[in-house]
Parts: sequence; structure tokens; C-alpha cells
Amino acid sequence: MLTEFWKGLPKRAYGDTYNPMLQNINKRARALLFRTRLREAMTTQNATQSGLARAIGVDRSTVSQLLKGDGARLPNAQIVAGCAYALGVSADWLLGLTARPELAADLIAASFEVTKAPRALVDEQVFAWHQEAEGYKIRHVPAGLPDMMKLPDLLRWEYGPQLGRSTEQAIGASEDRLRWMRAAKSDYEIALPIYELTSFASGTGYYEGVPADLRAAQLDHFATLQTDLYPTLRLHAFDARRLFSASMTVFGPLLAVLYMGQNYLAFRDTERVQLMTRHFDTLVREASVTPRDLPDYIRTLKAKYL
Repeated sequence: MLTEFWKGLPKRAYGDTYNPMLQNINKRARALLFRTRLREAMTTQNATQSGLARAIGVDRSTVSQLLKGDGARLPNAQIVAGCAYALGVSADWLLGLTARPELAADLIAASFEVTKAPRALVDEQVFAWHQEAEGYKIRHVPAGLPDMMKLPDLLRWEYGPQLGRSTEQAIGASEDRLRWMRAAKSDYEIALPIYELTSFASGTGYYEGVPADLRAAQLDHFATLQTDLYPTLRLHAFDARRLFSASMTVFGPLLAVLYMGQNYLAFRDTERVQLMTRHFDTLVREASVTPRDLPDYIRTLKAKYL
């Protein structure tokens, strides 16, 4: 749209350099762009010249003048702002300073959302995001060890204090969803800091109180899942002293989500999804323990701590 418009202008209208991002154009070209976009916005909103004139408090002849001619004169800021408000577009777009007609608030609202993050194994929102991204590669940095790879006894130990009597029901429902996630046509790539595995194996920190036999069984389960599900499931461990990552999930090219504890911060704009994808790929590239190394690394942890 904007590119085609620029290419259609005579070269003298915008100088020797075409740069739609900087919008370094002369007054005549900007005035022509303003008139073109004003007509486009009026057409989209089914606005008449008389209706727009009433909305911004000017005579109809003033709106008519805005739409006519090929001069270099632009209207004053009050009229530009009034037109933008009445037509539901941004003044920057009318003036050629951006290729997006949406208002800034609308762009922000569309690019990310904040949702609740209840204490649950797989809550409704997370499951919906997994379903939406079915078939895409899912990149995940868990807040601890990945729930989808945990044994039921470890889930009971971890979630029991919060879920109380509903623990068994919650585990049952979540196991169905976890099975769906494992069977979905998505590749799962998981990156977590090495200290999570070390802390779990030694039963220290967050994992203090987990029985030794359960820790041993869970480590074996990690190794078995990695071997059986590779390459669909790939678990990497990185050195947090060299690299840091907050808990996050990137659902293909569609969505990137940060976990903040009580809320999820979800981004849908391409730039941030790509930014978080590159961050994750750096974790994988710099990982100290690769998926193929994981079984041997787990045997080393068991020999040291169990």
C-alpha cells in the first residue's frame, strides 16, 4: 500500500532516496499523501464531507479544500487531529509518518495481553495456546522442571499443598491435557538452567523434602522420555552463570508468553515474537547439556547425589 503509493509518485516528489521508514519527503509529496489517506479513511468509515466537517467543527468547504488540489500546504494541527479522531485513525498515519492507520492504543492492545496465571498443572489459557499452535514448534523455558515431563507422584508433592483435596482430580484432568500435548503434531524444545536439575537431584532449594527414591525415579523418567520422544521432544540445559532467562514460551510464529508468577504477559506482534525466539535459540545454541547428552548427564547426577 504505502510502498506502491511511493513508487507511483514522480521521483521529483520525494527526492533521490526512497525511504518509507524515515519519511524524508518534501512538502508537496506529504500533502498529496495526506489527501490520499484522508479520502481512504473517509471511504472506509463511509464519511461524507458534510459529516466530517460537522465532526471537526469546520465548514464543508474546508473539508473540500483538504481533498482537492495538488499544492504543498497542509492543514493545521487542530484540523489534522480532528480528522484523525473522527475517522478512527492516527494523525501520524494521515501525515505519512507511519504505515499503520491504527491508533497507538489500539496497536498496543492488539500486540499484547495480560492474563491470570492460576496455580495449576495446565490451566485453561495455557492449554488453549497449545491448541492454537498445534503443528508449530513450541519453545519453552519452564519456571522449574517441565510439568509435562513429571511423574504423578512429583506432581502430588509439588501441587498438593495448594490444591488440597482436589489434587487427584487436578492431576487426572491435567494428565489428559499433557497426553494431548505430547501427542500433538508440535515439536517441543525445552531449555532450563542446569541448576534446576542439580538442585532436584540433590534435593536442595525448592526441591528440599522430595524423597530420594522419587528423585531417582523422576530423573530416570526424564532420560527415558528424552530417548523415546527425540527428536519431537528436546531438552537442553544451559549454564545460568553465563546466560539468564525468565520463564517463557514461544508458540511458533503466533505468540510469545512471559510468565510473571500471577500473570502471563502475551505478545502477538511479530517483532517481539521474533525477539523472544532469538533469545531462546541462543539458550539452545549455548547449552552445556544437549538432548543427546541428557541421559549420560542424568546418570552422572544420580551417581553423585543418589
